[in-house]
Amino acid sequence: MAIKPPLTNLPIETAESGFYTGFNQIVAVGSKILIGLLILWAAVWSEQAGNVLKSIRAAVDANTGAWYMYVMAFYIVVCLALAIWPATGRLMLGRPGDKPEFSRFSWFSMMFGAGIGIGMLTYATGEPIYHFGTNPDVIQGFTEGSAADNVRAAYKWSFLHWGFSAWGCYAIVGLSLSFFAYSRGLPLTIRSGLAPLFGKTLSGPLGHIIDIVSVIATILGVSVTIGYGVSQFASGMFNITGANWMMNAEGSPTVGAMLFSLVVVMFCSTLSALSGVGKGIKWLSNINMGLSFFILAFFLVFGSTFFGLKALIVGMWDYVLALPMMSLTVWTGDGNAESVASKLAGWQGGWTIFYWAWWIAFAPFVGLFLARISKGRTVREYVLGAMIVPSVMCFVWFAIVGGTAIDLTLNGGAGDAITGAGLSSQLFAMINFMLSPGMATAMSVVIVVLLLTYLVTSADSAVLIINTIAAAGDARQKPRVHIVVWGAALTLVIGVLLVAGGLSAINTAMIIAALPFSAVMALMGISLFKALIRDGMREKEGGAEKQAAE
Repeated sequence: MAIKPPLTNLPIETAESGFYTGFNQIVAVGSKILIGLLILWAAVWSEQAGNVLKSIRAAVDANTGAWYMYVMAFYIVVCLALAIWPATGRLMLGRPGDKPEFSRFSWFSMMFGAGIGIGMLTYATGEPIYHFGTNPDVIQGFTEGSAADNVRAAYKWSFLHWGFSAWGCYAIVGLSLSFFAYSRGLPLTIRSGLAPLFGKTLSGPLGHIIDIVSVIATILGVSVTIGYGVSQFASGMFNITGANWMMNAEGSPTVGAMLFSLVVVMFCSTLSALSGVGKGIKWLSNINMGLSFFILAFFLVFGSTFFGLKALIVGMWDYVLALPMMSLTVWTGDGNAESVASKLAGWQGGWTIFYWAWWIAFAPFVGLFLARISKGRTVREYVLGAMIVPSVMCFVWFAIVGGTAIDLTLNGGAGDAITGAGLSSQLFAMINFMLSPGMATAMSVVIVVLLLTYLVTSADSAVLIINTIAAAGDARQKPRVHIVVWGAALTLVIGVLLVAGGLSAINTAMIIAALPFSAVMALMGISLFKALIRDGMREKEGGAEKQAAE
């Protein structure tokens, strides 16, 4: 029996006149209504919103840990399998003759800046330092917290959260959309990734729901990233200016300081988004990549270079060997808060599950953005550039910058100068310890500028991607008013959630939104496998028919 030809036409209705010309009105308006309700709820009933979000977070943590762990492992397997298998690895994401739109440096810079740049600046210092104090190996008694024998374990667990799992999560969405958009001619929107499973029914309500879920997940995933970014931006401004109103007694940025930073960032990002991918976003991505290398070079020269390089090599070895165990082990509590089981479950929920939800919520944005800039590349080149290389880049940052912080704490006399600072302030605390006041201020200015470019790149890219989803995959520049509206909506979401419950409220809202999209991503992986397997069957069938005719 002949295999049906693949779906190459997925019509999505768009308005032909009026304010929403070129947009699917159900997706565009439906997304705005849901986001508007969230803004209203968090703004008017701030205390209630904060309490409800905490309750939902506890329920999600208690019941979805295994799902998040296993589904993230599945994303890695899909990407690596398709890249390694010769027949799929050499497939081009596009039609014969299609060429990449961007140079490899600009391509890598844009996807790295949009994907992880902000969080890396915050966590490259803070996470190794935290896991140096405690991690599952310490909880189980295998190593001693804050001791030399715990450095390897600290990096093994840090690399877990910023390595193949994170980038595989982004890569599977981008790979699916690139294939179905450029090789099959379907719209560049999330629903297209499920075409082999649901066919033309995706033109209707089912497809609209999938795209609305994607927009909500994008808004809240980007909100977490920008929330942590503006927190560190405010810490940097305090380090430069010494303005007391920007920092509270606990050493964390005040809500007022973060709101001020948020307005500055979103104003700049909206201006950048108005210029489009080929101008503002591309230029800013190249700038922040250059500044990133400058800061990394500074730590290579003036930081704990040997300590960091050793941590990098040994940490990567330990990470690769332990990846299957770390990816598939699910810890559950036993009701006793002091037991090892409950401590392990608490650590996994607060770190690994939080990260997996963060990356999943960020994936529709980063994945669609990767697809938008990856036309003309092979599957193998795409996976190497979108999953392997960025992971190694994160490892280098964590080893050199975080390694310097650990070495100064362990051997350099820093005491609690770094560990005692809040997460968003630890990088600046380390700079203050290493340098004279004048040089520390100058380096803080460079870091703040880099933070601003990363924040602006992520925010403006997100606005453009949201408009692409709402416009049925049309990636062309949209009228200014739609860019401004979504820029304002993103600003309001972050602002009201900060007021309602700080960064924890943003985190919880993101984890809730990530759950349905994680299922969509799993179906995208299955759908991609199905499409490629059936392509191979069609090819064999065509070859057999040709031989019979001869």
